[in-house]
Amino acid sequence: MAHVFEITKDKKGEFRVRFKYNAETMFTTEGYSSKASAKAAIESMKKNGPGAEVVDSSDG
Repeated sequence: MAHVFEITKDKKGEFRVRFKYNAETMFTTEGYSSKASAKAAIESMKKNGPGAEVVDSSDG
């Protein structure tokens, strides 16, 4: 499977979600206090991500 969401626990004990493509981390979320919140974030990204607008705030 090329794309994967991975839930990890950081040094502060917070849960984070990594989105990986071919084992390369594409992005990591903020820390969540519970695993349930991290799972809810994944479901939100799955539901809302495909139609998300792209905003280019770069210079040039």
